[in-house]
Amino acid sequence: MAIKKVDTKIDFIRSEHDVLDFWDQNSIFEKRRQLNKGKEKWSFIDGPITANNPMGVHHAWGRSLKDIYNRYKSMCGYELRYQNGFDCQGLWVEIEVEKELGFESKRDVEEFGIEKFVSLCKERVEKYSKIQTDQSKRLGYWMDWDNSYYTMSDENNYTIWFFLKKLWTEGKIYRGSDVVPWSGRSGTSYSQMEIIEGRKLVTHRSVFVRFPIKGKDNEYLLIWTTTPWTLSSNVVVAINKDLDYVKIKAQDGSIYYFAKENLEFQRLDKQFKEKKQWIDGVPKLKTLAQIFKERGGYEEIGTIKGIEMVGWEYSGPYDELEAQQEPGGYPYVNDDLREKGINSADNHKVIDPGKDKIGNDIVVAGEGTGIVHMAPGCGDIDHAVGKNKNLINIAPLNDESKFIEKFGWLSGMLATDKKTTDAIINDLKERDYLVHAEDYPHVYPHCWRSGDELVFRLVDEWYINMDWRGKIKEIVDDIEWIPSWGREREHEWLDNMGDWMISKKRFWGLALPIWIFEDGSFFVIGSKEELKELAVNGWEEFEGNSPHRPWIDKVKIKHPETGLIGTRIKDVGNPWLDAGIVPFSTLEYNTDREYWSDWFPGDFITECFPGQFRNWFYSLLAMSAELEGKAPFKTLLGHALVKDENGRDMHKSWGNAIWFEDAAEKMGVDVMRWMYSLQHVEQNLLFGYGPADEVRKKLITLWNVYSFYATYAAVDGFDPRSNSLEMDKLNILDRWIIAKTHVLIENSVTTMDQFRVDLFMRSFETFLEELSNWYIRRNRRRFWKSEDDQDKNSAYATLYHVLTKVIRIISPVLPFVSETIYQNLVVNSESESAESVHLCDYPKPDEKWIDLNLIKNVDSLKRFVELGRSARSKCKIKIRQPLSKVSFAIEDDGVAEFYAENKEIILDELNVKSVERITDSDQLISYKIKPNLRTLGQKYGKGLSEIRHLLDEGDPGQMVSRLQSDNELTLANNKYVLYRADVFIETEATEGFAAESGNGITAGLSLDLTEELIMEGLVRDIVRFVQSMRKNAGFAVEDRIEISWDFDGQILDAVGKFEDYFCAETLTGNIKDKIIQGDYSENVELNGKEYLITLKKIQTRT
Repeated sequence: MAIKKVDTKIDFIRSEHDVLDFWDQNSIFEKRRQLNKGKEKWSFIDGPITANNPMGVHHAWGRSLKDIYNRYKSMCGYELRYQNGFDCQGLWVEIEVEKELGFESKRDVEEFGIEKFVSLCKERVEKYSKIQTDQSKRLGYWMDWDNSYYTMSDENNYTIWFFLKKLWTEGKIYRGSDVVPWSGRSGTSYSQMEIIEGRKLVTHRSVFVRFPIKGKDNEYLLIWTTTPWTLSSNVVVAINKDLDYVKIKAQDGSIYYFAKENLEFQRLDKQFKEKKQWIDGVPKLKTLAQIFKERGGYEEIGTIKGIEMVGWEYSGPYDELEAQQEPGGYPYVNDDLREKGINSADNHKVIDPGKDKIGNDIVVAGEGTGIVHMAPGCGDIDHAVGKNKNLINIAPLNDESKFIEKFGWLSGMLATDKKTTDAIINDLKERDYLVHAEDYPHVYPHCWRSGDELVFRLVDEWYINMDWRGKIKEIVDDIEWIPSWGREREHEWLDNMGDWMISKKRFWGLALPIWIFEDGSFFVIGSKEELKELAVNGWEEFEGNSPHRPWIDKVKIKHPETGLIGTRIKDVGNPWLDAGIVPFSTLEYNTDREYWSDWFPGDFITECFPGQFRNWFYSLLAMSAELEGKAPFKTLLGHALVKDENGRDMHKSWGNAIWFEDAAEKMGVDVMRWMYSLQHVEQNLLFGYGPADEVRKKLITLWNVYSFYATYAAVDGFDPRSNSLEMDKLNILDRWIIAKTHVLIENSVTTMDQFRVDLFMRSFETFLEELSNWYIRRNRRRFWKSEDDQDKNSAYATLYHVLTKVIRIISPVLPFVSETIYQNLVVNSESESAESVHLCDYPKPDEKWIDLNLIKNVDSLKRFVELGRSARSKCKIKIRQPLSKVSFAIEDDGVAEFYAENKEIILDELNVKSVERITDSDQLISYKIKPNLRTLGQKYGKGLSEIRHLLDEGDPGQMVSRLQSDNELTLANNKYVLYRADVFIETEATEGFAAESGNGITAGLSLDLTEELIMEGLVRDIVRFVQSMRKNAGFAVEDRIEISWDFDGQILDAVGKFEDYFCAETLTGNIKDKIIQGDYSENVELNGKEYLITLKKIQTRT
């Protein structure tokens, strides 16, 4: 077979589908696995994707990174497991099923039937896991799709049982009461891990309320809250003993106490001015001074310390409620306080809560009043203080977030309903407790799946006592964290986290293996076998089903010690248990320990890092620390978020969400993967069709380089097998681009081993630009010429060598276009080649081709040319206009000699007639250096005036030279060190020259134009017109033409003078006076006049 000509217009998306068919029909993935079977293992552990909806483009970033590094490692010869994971259990699935059924609460599920509901949840998971499988295949994500793991599997659930059993035997499982975030819609609590995921900016009606002080006539404590419903359950108020509290007298004679600092405090002033964390339409918040002025005015009559207020008693706004009168609290009763007859209403007082567990004051001045209303049954901090002070708990809400009995007119009302808030505010106003109400914008927790507002509710939940966190912290440092600050972030979480709440009062999830008994004891089951051994009832109904509700709920056990009969708690597990156990469950920890030890610990994991330090990463570390005492993986790569191209979050409701399939079929997957791989993982990716268009241009450049080679190689029948590279037959640019190729290979291995594909892609983009716009552009005539001489074959051999290396190193990132190119470029040229680019080994750099001195010299020459072109551009002299001379100044004699040896390149690139070196750049350009006041003022302050003087008095040319060579400029005997960003450099070319300077090179172009130079410039303009016409006519790049025109005067003379140049550049065989029947004609404007040019194709090389 031989290489085929290639159309420059490529449908990348259609080509990708062709490649998918090729892989499937030829079992390429299976062949890759067989090639590596039995070799050194590289263990990738997949973080399971939630199988609940189709993939979005945010999922595709992480999955692309996973595939890129998997493909790279496989090409390096490692054996991989390729196991994808699906996260199956949890509220996120339940919420979607509830939506489909039209359910609005947990009660609806119970009435519908748990068994039917759970079955629908499982069906949804199966449906979307298949959809995501197909989408992942479209992404080019190579996995063993017949062996994906599912967190709902028996193996996963029973391995978690094993973990919990071990903790129970160590006394680490307990049932506790705590105030936790709670969803009334879903009827379940949220752990510390989950709450941060659902925080939203919202507006609440906040209130300033006055609490009458007992024993002080018409004197009040001023408190503030954003949750008026919690006032029903107030127990105490808290102050800061060290703060000053002002005493003011209002116009009506009422006296108020609050923090002195708060009187004139500009509340949320920055947020309002910057409109960050602010909601449109919400007015600026008033200061307390403004509020009291609007109520008729006030006067300050004294100041006291907070410590003087401790012990004051007051009356609460809802002391008449029956719940406030209940001894010991309600509905959770403190037996000790009940026996003493202590209730809430009769024991309201001012307390000093002290500091939190990390040493910060609980009460501070600023927002609010410096006097904090506390309801230990409604707030997590309040509850912690209540525990410490042995306070009563009043917990007013049921599992639907509605007020329970003994709350009077509030009973049955939904706490989060705005109507409830309005009713409470109106009630406070009618009874003269309300001072002021306002709309207050702040970030507040919501359910991260259903979106409903959470409340803080006192409930019983199951916890893991995390007093063994030190075991986890020990293994954190054994891991390579990318980015490196991930290590500190994980330590920060471990230092500040509470106990792990593992229970949820829901239906579809891990059945917690906890059985409770009538004596208050509980027993944790560690395996299916243990459950069967202890079961005394319900086993027959359970057997054959997965360990899920409702089947598992039917099994009763006999306690092995007490003989009591126990019932399983109805709770399901925290879903992060499901994902955290996968390094054990998926590697057959309990069934094949030898297999597990072969693949554990994992070499690599990667996931989106916002939130995962307290979620998946944490659960992985905790479970592995407990089970094995070592890290479950060696390297963790965290990546940021995907935003829209304007930096906003993507939301369906905003119309800016992009689904994976839409992107794949409009942008193309290789474009998407290029975008993902180029992004630094620490920074959010701005994703959209605009950025995709820019990346597509680069992909087209890669394709055009390949199609250039393929077209001419097909025409000439070039055979790479009989034209190997021979160093002594190559020209300088051949050797340069080959050297650059092997440096790129070296860079790719280094960066990919460091999991920095972004660095590799940046170097690849630079290389691609050099290959296309320097090597090929400079060498295209070698491919055009008709004779098949050694020079032409060397050019072919060079470009073939470069392309075959490049498509191999880029194939993990761009698996589709690299495959398409490989099939024609290599398979059609070399019969013994691998069947697919993805069956090739990853290239290794060959030192014999790496000539760093040559690279330095050619790169310098390139930079010289770029400076010359920049000088032209600055003076608005087009590159097609020849100039007489370019002069340059450079200190490196070796580089200058290289310029001289290769001056033909400079002459051609800059379109000049001669090149000369000068000794002093001042002959071409002058400089003026000014200080950057912003940067230098910050660094040197008063020294700025001296720096300005030193810059004015110094030799600007020498100073610029030092900045360019040393990247710094020292002044006054090293007293001041200036960097490039610290100065502004103004340049001015010598009269008669266009000049630019940089990187130790100064280039100057003579601007004198002779008649002959002007004529040559005209011909070059005509060449450009004709080349454009050839393209518009659809001629192939190798097609030869004949041409006619109606030029006259100077233009006709110019074409006659430079006819040979014109014909060579346009592949023109004949210039005729007139072509009767041409293939293409166009009118062009030259020197203000229109002329007709006609083209006719006279030869097509086949």
